[in-house]
Amino acid sequence: MTIVYRLGNKLYLNITNECSCDCVFCLRNTADGVGDAASLWLEREPSLDEIKSAIDAALPADDIDEIVFCGYGEPMVRASVVIEISHYIKSHHSSPCRKPAQKVRINTNGLVFLMCPSFDVGQLSIVDTVSISLNADDGEEYQRTARPRYGAAAFDSLLDFARAAKAYTSVVFSVVEGTLSPARMENCKRIAREMGIPLRIRDME
Repeated sequence: MTIVYRLGNKLYLNITNECSCDCVFCLRNTADGVGDAASLWLEREPSLDEIKSAIDAALPADDIDEIVFCGYGEPMVRASVVIEISHYIKSHHSSPCRKPAQKVRINTNGLVFLMCPSFDVGQLSIVDTVSISLNADDGEEYQRTARPRYGAAAFDSLLDFARAAKAYTSVVFSVVEGTLSPARMENCKRIAREMGIPLRIRDME
C-alpha cells in the first residue's frame, strides 16, 4: 500500500482513507491515485513504525522541500499520529548542512475539534503550516460542497479551529477554483481577510 508519494518537490503522507467530509469535488471520487502513486487506497491504516520507515526510505532524496500530510483521507482523524510523526520528522530528518529541518504541512478540513474533541491545538507548534480547506462562505454552502458528517456545526467549528491554530503555527485557507460563484468567492476572501489568514485559490485536480 502507498504510504508516501511524491508530487513535484513535495513528499505526501497518506495515513488514512477515513474522512469526515464527502466533498463534491474530491479527487478520490474520480481517480485512484495522484502524483507518482498509482493508488492511494489503503488496505488498512499504517502503523507509526510503517509511516516512519516509509519516510526514512524516501528522504535520502535531497530535493524534497516539504512533507505534507495529505492523502485519500483526512489526516487529523489520526491527530495523535500526525503530531508524533511531525516530531519524528523534525528530530530525525534535520540536517544543518542541508536545511535546519524538513518543513511539515498538514492539509486538513479543519474539523479536528469535532473529530477529536480533546485535541490540544498547542501541539500544532511542531508543524510549519496548517492548510485548511475553506471551500464555502457560510454553513449552508459548506454543507452543500463539503458534505460534513457533523452537519450545521461544521463550518463554525472550522473557523474556530483556524482562529485557535494561528496562535501556534502558520495557517492558510484554501478554496478550489471553479467550485464557488464569484460572489461567494469574494465572501471567502473577506472571511480570510477579516481573520488575518491568507487565502490560496487552488486548481481543481
